[in-house]
Amino acid sequence: MPSYEWKGRDRNGNAQTGVLIGDSKEAVIAALRRQQIVVTTVKEKGKEIALPKFGGGIKSKDIAVFTRQFSVMIDAGLPLVQCLDILGQQQENKAFQKVILQVRQDVEAGSSLAEAMRKHPQAFDDLYVNMVAAGEAGGILDTILQRLATYIEKTVKLKSQVKSAMVYPVAVITIAVVVVYVILWKVIPVFATLFQGLGGSLPWLTQMVVNLSNFIGNFWWLIFLIVFGSIFAIRQYYQTDAGRYQIDKLMLKLPVLGMLLRKIAVARFCRTLGTLLSSGVAILESLDITARTAGNAVIEEALLKVRQEVEEGKTIADPLTRTEQFPPMVCQMISVGEQTGAMDTMLSKIADFYEDEVDAAVEGMMSLIEPVIIAILGVIIGVIVVAMYLPMFTLISQIG
Repeated sequence: MPSYEWKGRDRNGNAQTGVLIGDSKEAVIAALRRQQIVVTTVKEKGKEIALPKFGGGIKSKDIAVFTRQFSVMIDAGLPLVQCLDILGQQQENKAFQKVILQVRQDVEAGSSLAEAMRKHPQAFDDLYVNMVAAGEAGGILDTILQRLATYIEKTVKLKSQVKSAMVYPVAVITIAVVVVYVILWKVIPVFATLFQGLGGSLPWLTQMVVNLSNFIGNFWWLIFLIVFGSIFAIRQYYQTDAGRYQIDKLMLKLPVLGMLLRKIAVARFCRTLGTLLSSGVAILESLDITARTAGNAVIEEALLKVRQEVEEGKTIADPLTRTEQFPPMVCQMISVGEQTGAMDTMLSKIADFYEDEVDAAVEGMMSLIEPVIIAILGVIIGVIVVAMYLPMFTLISQIG
């Protein structure tokens, strides 16, 4: 049997590593879960395999459509194997088609749907499998699948909002940097040659821009090396537990973006936990899954601490308040939900509210970033233009 190196966290949130022998990585993951280890990565023969949430090559949108169609077919009374066969045959994504047909084959051989899906973590994560298991046990699989489809659709929407919030300013800043770089690299040397022909000393601002242009022309390779080296170093640092925690902590403290990321984390937490609890998944298992899908190491650590205190018999609201990572309003509403016995409903309402807040925050950030970037770019271009015309103004005044 092959040996697998693994990394993960115990139920207290402490980092754990080790080596385990197993038939496959799925068997190793299952064995570690029985030991209450939250697995983050598995290595076999030097090849690291990151555990995806909804899978490499399989898009969340594909899973949402599959889940929605599956729920309609089950509700219409079609047999489970027939539903999987139809959905597998019509699936355009070949990787996902292979997974669905394999699940159909396992179900036909006598496995439960949840057990068959658990063999394919690249498509169906813990949240999905646990909810399906709860649906099978309660005889409400169609209802559970509808909730899952709604959850994944909202998750996809939230991810697209994050991308739109990040991609637009990054794209504009990149274009601005490239424009300024080209001006300094190609345009300024033409003016510098002209000024040398005129003779005399250059104004300090002009000399500074010419020196910067000369540096870019002579050491452009060093600039690219520093930029790409920094990106690579940050990405490697983020792969470590300490690096991910520090970078995620820093992101949450950023002036505008930090508030947006915190709202996204709150919306994701409430939506995930509410969906799991309403589907009958146990509270401790729900908190485990919610922590792993938090998307931020700081929030994940906070939720694992909450899970530990809940396991000791405490409520969710009190330890959640002590983490200081969630707004007081959220903690108070969760407390009310616990007291009234309708926490899943309360969590769904909080998620709806914060998803609307994310919409408004993204629009506000877009409207704020665009004029700021344009103003900064205008100042930079203006300084370069003034620097290039200052010697000409001096020459004209001397002639006059």
